[in-house]
Amino acid sequence: MRHRRLSRVIPFVFLAVVLVMTMAVTVFAEGEGESAGGGSFAYATALSLLPPLIAIVLALITKEVYSSLFVGIIAGGLLATNFSFAGTLDTVISDGIITAVSDNAGVFIFLVILGVLVALLNRTGASAAFGKWAQKNIRTRVGAQLATFFLGVLIFIDDYFNCLTVGSVMQPVTDSHKISRAKLAYLIDATAAPVCMIAPISSWAAAVSSYAEGTGYSGLSLFVRAIPYNFYSLLTLVFIVALALMKFDYGPMAVHEKNAVEKGDLFTSGTEHAAEDTGKTGSRGRVFDLVIPIAVLIVVCVIGLVYVGGFFGTDAWGGTDYAGDFIGAFSNTDATLGLPWGGIITLLAVMIYLVCRRTITFKEAMGCFPDGFKAMVPAILILTFAGSLKNMTSQLGSSEFVKSFMSGAAAGLTTFLPAVIFLVAVFISFSTGTSWGTFGILIPIVTSIFPASSELMYIGMSACLAGSVCGDHCSPISDTTIMSSAGARCDHINHVSTQLPYAVTVAAVSFVSFIIAGALGNLIGGALTAVISLIVAVALMLGTMFVIRSMTKKAK
Repeated sequence: MRHRRLSRVIPFVFLAVVLVMTMAVTVFAEGEGESAGGGSFAYATALSLLPPLIAIVLALITKEVYSSLFVGIIAGGLLATNFSFAGTLDTVISDGIITAVSDNAGVFIFLVILGVLVALLNRTGASAAFGKWAQKNIRTRVGAQLATFFLGVLIFIDDYFNCLTVGSVMQPVTDSHKISRAKLAYLIDATAAPVCMIAPISSWAAAVSSYAEGTGYSGLSLFVRAIPYNFYSLLTLVFIVALALMKFDYGPMAVHEKNAVEKGDLFTSGTEHAAEDTGKTGSRGRVFDLVIPIAVLIVVCVIGLVYVGGFFGTDAWGGTDYAGDFIGAFSNTDATLGLPWGGIITLLAVMIYLVCRRTITFKEAMGCFPDGFKAMVPAILILTFAGSLKNMTSQLGSSEFVKSFMSGAAAGLTTFLPAVIFLVAVFISFSTGTSWGTFGILIPIVTSIFPASSELMYIGMSACLAGSVCGDHCSPISDTTIMSSAGARCDHINHVSTQLPYAVTVAAVSFVSFIIAGALGNLIGGALTAVISLIVAVALMLGTMFVIRSMTKKAK
């Protein structure tokens, strides 16, 4: 009890200390309103990564994400303005929070739309009907976990879409088999970004292709050649399947799963927030009343993504015409525009369908809007704060610091450089909560330090991408992590703390695999390097899991 009280007080004590420091510095300052960015003493130094690290450490200690993120934002504003009181307020509000809301407006709209869709399907009873069907046809906990995994793999178009759709569809199934919400959140998160990062037709492949422009390489071909070496993404998929089939858990996840099986407690902690419902449940819906809306959502969102990218003619910005070019349109799309585009059309179509089927009245359908919005408010708040923190980090020139660090590390480390790149990408992505921003920084560096068209080039590229996904996967301020919690309706800190040991296990095996791949790339080269490296990596992953299972059994 005393520990809990202390953990709640820590963020406020820290914030008070920061504010006192600010006022003290302001008294002696010659003038307020120092310009952010290049005018900061912390610009492009290791201190540029301090604000997100403060937020992450506080979140893990206190188990409270809102105040932790806010303290990190304030710390970033103070560093960006050299502890100017007025300058900090202006930077935090204008460059931080307002910009974050503007940048994520499309994601917020899509979140609310999906929240409303879930409320509609609950109100009709379609979700309950699907749960009853799943109980009859998916008879084991292993089957429920594998079904969640395979659905996550199938929805490879976009990680945001993956997180929320898989959560909405599979929640009744996993609940019926007493799988904890923390485990569901992990399954969602582990089949979102990792799957998108090895799918040539996805918003992530498009982003990588765009970042590779101007480097002298074809972005898409570089992405495809790097797939066999993307150890973190590939081994995460191996890990999930093996974990389900081997029927064991470890770390905090084991506690959540034990409580779910033995006590029927799907949450372990944070129940009052995570169990918040999205409205009343009806009984008129059938299984196809859930399947049809989800199928429509998938099809229409894909159409929306390629439409925004210019597949049907001039793109949404009046720029490049990718008419009839599906891959080209994907490389040019913007998920924050395409997903809301598809979501709004889907919502209208589903409402008309359900009202015409008389499974819900028009008045009941309208009542689902506030229910759906309320269910997504926690995710929207966390995304806003996380986006603000990322903006503060950018103001401090974190990308410039990483570039100078990597340039210095490149000399004399050819064989071990892929493993070094992996670690650097993990650290940056974990600290900033953005995988896209991380590989946006590192891709130009990677293409400049490796010999052109060598196998080490592809290994280095995959290390950059894999590390970005890994750090994003672990970070409590990552948008994908946040939306996985929202999709599973799981307490966010529970999701982060239970997922971290699993992600670190896969990351450790991936690091060793990159060392092996780098050595083989120097000795052998060619496609044989990829085959041997991947076989060794999978063997190491499975061997590690057998060792961990043996250790957990002995501990019992």
